[in-house]
Amino acid sequence: MTGIITNGEKRLVIVSGRAHPGLAQQVAGELGTEVLSSTAYDFANGETYVRFNESVRGCDAFVMQSHGDRVNDWLMEQLIMVDALKRASAKRITVVAPFFPYARQDKKHLGREPISARLVADLYKTAGADRIMSVDLHTAQEQGFFDGPWDHLWAQPVLVEYIRGRVDPANTTVVSPDAGRIRVAERWAHSLGDTPLAFVHKTRDVTRPNESVANRVVGDVAGRSCVLVDDMIDTGGTIAKAVKVLLDSGAKDVIVAATHGVLSGPAVERLSTCGAREVVVTDTLPIPEQKRFEQLTILPIAPLLAEAVKAVFDEGSVTRLFESAGV
Repeated sequence: MTGIITNGEKRLVIVSGRAHPGLAQQVAGELGTEVLSSTAYDFANGETYVRFNESVRGCDAFVMQSHGDRVNDWLMEQLIMVDALKRASAKRITVVAPFFPYARQDKKHLGREPISARLVADLYKTAGADRIMSVDLHTAQEQGFFDGPWDHLWAQPVLVEYIRGRVDPANTTVVSPDAGRIRVAERWAHSLGDTPLAFVHKTRDVTRPNESVANRVVGDVAGRSCVLVDDMIDTGGTIAKAVKVLLDSGAKDVIVAATHGVLSGPAVERLSTCGAREVVVTDTLPIPEQKRFEQLTILPIAPLLAEAVKAVFDEGSVTRLFESAGV
């Protein structure tokens, strides 16, 4: 029987969608278990079918799905998995969406727009989810969209541990790609040893997605290594422009660090030619070979997810995992 048995009663089950099964397998491996056997396929008209091949009655189920390419397909598949678990009498269902779908649509910029992130949270609740777990939400207040516990994990400890060995803190500046990410950059600066801060002043036309104009750097970067931090890299336009502005302002070199490597469209070309010494992301999303390039480093997120899953399963504190990191 798949899962972890505790006191002969409580059973943990890891369930995976088809978007990023390798991540679920790694998380299960960290926990000493296996991913629940399931059958999933698409009908000719695009409808999704899911069935679990083992009993889930009374289990504590964690439904893992990544939402990169084909986000709508993978979201629907995850909702169907949650519904199937609910109807099969799972005791508690936790949606694990490391990269929360539609997270950027968290407010109305213009009239007659939806708040799609709220809609997604409502869909999870309606399907039967009791809890949500995600990594580095676009805005932390999205946790208020769900009527239930939402475990907001931070990838910063994973990224900082790696970056610390790549720079000299005494000659490093942490840079936010825009003013809105300053608080995140502050946490980074503290974790790296209270390094100076800077940000790139940019403007954006809300009617033109994935486009922004990087104008100038606010802060001292001349002759210093810069760590440019963000929650995600989608088409790479914002990051590539920010790297150019930093180098034009006299930065010694630039390392880009982001949690989610969406890497859509022209991202690979932009990032590989923008002048960054290294681009560091985690594997919250699958990154196929054709999206990999020489400067790209991918760090595993499975150990962090596994710790959080175990904390929830054991009724422990998820917040405790990040106290030492100051996040």
